[in-house]
Amino acid sequence: MYAIIENKGKQLKVAKDSIIKIDKLNAKSGDKITFDNVLLLTEGEKSKIGTPNIEGAKITATILENQKDDKIIVFKKKRRHNYRRKTGHRQEYTLVKIEDIKG
Repeated sequence: MYAIIENKGKQLKVAKDSIIKIDKLNAKSGDKITFDNVLLLTEGEKSKIGTPNIEGAKITATILENQKDDKIIVFKKKRRHNYRRKTGHRQEYTLVKIEDIKG
């Protein structure tokens, strides 16, 4: 059984006991959260498709930890003009473990 959920404008495929990486949430590790924006539920050959969401479908999850991703280097250069800029960025994310899928 798996489901497709929407979180902060992104769609994610989740299954029971899977660990997913989502954009940072303001919560501590060990907190329980629920996802109500379930777009699709599939169990074996049966599947439900929401318009846009499935009524009554909920996914419960536990927050494992908040972390920062690897650094992304942004380097800009214009040749023959002595123009070089080097910046970086580390995106924050939250690791979440899916506990239960109810449809």
